[in-house]
Amino acid sequence: MKTVQTSACLLAGAIISTISPMASAEMLWSSFSLSYLNGSDYEVGDPDRQVVTVEHASGHSWGDNFFFLDRLQSANGSSENYMELSPRLSLSSLTGSELSFGPVKDVLLAGTWESGEGFDNFLAGVGVSLDVPGFQYFNANLYRANNDKSSNDTQLTLTWGLPFALSDAEFLYDGFIDWTTSESDKASEMNFTSQLKWNAGKLIGTKAPVYVGVEYAYWTNKFGIDGVDERNPALLLKWHF
Repeated sequence: MKTVQTSACLLAGAIISTISPMASAEMLWSSFSLSYLNGSDYEVGDPDRQVVTVEHASGHSWGDNFFFLDRLQSANGSSENYMELSPRLSLSSLTGSELSFGPVKDVLLAGTWESGEGFDNFLAGVGVSLDVPGFQYFNANLYRANNDKSSNDTQLTLTWGLPFALSDAEFLYDGFIDWTTSESDKASEMNFTSQLKWNAGKLIGTKAPVYVGVEYAYWTNKFGIDGVDERNPALLLKWHF
């Protein structure tokens, strides 16, 4: 176990050390937002929670990066923090060769650091950016996860953003799917969480979007606990800056 943990940490360090010298490279785009969720059907712990999320995503000539921090406040007075940091290093940029083919725009080294109350998980693997008609972005990552509190597993992650308009109204449907393998101490889990949002910012004259909408979490075997299934709609307000 310690050998696996050491290897994962070394790999994560290698990715970060590779990215660090390129931190001054060209930034192609960036997004920063603050969101608020209110839901009443959470599983594992208090079902009534409010969540404030700080989120940042950016694209660079070396790849891309995604970060978010959740502050969860339960109705019973308990609170917790959870964060993820997910850098991806473009192999096209690293090798100086164009690696696009078919719907694949690029192949990337992918890493994620998950940190919550009393645990840190490190994931490392490979990802692709896909060109899917109509989608603002569509990404797929395959990881091997080094988990702090349970057996290591394999995880497939899909993320997407689909903007669309109805008359003058602008909408965005985005989200993610995380699927993990079953291991000796946990069941296979699937977390399909998505948000349907309307840009209300046009009504108040903001340049950046101000979204109002709903998030729906369809999470089977939450946290790998067999039979614990979350079906949680939550009201959403999200400000982009």
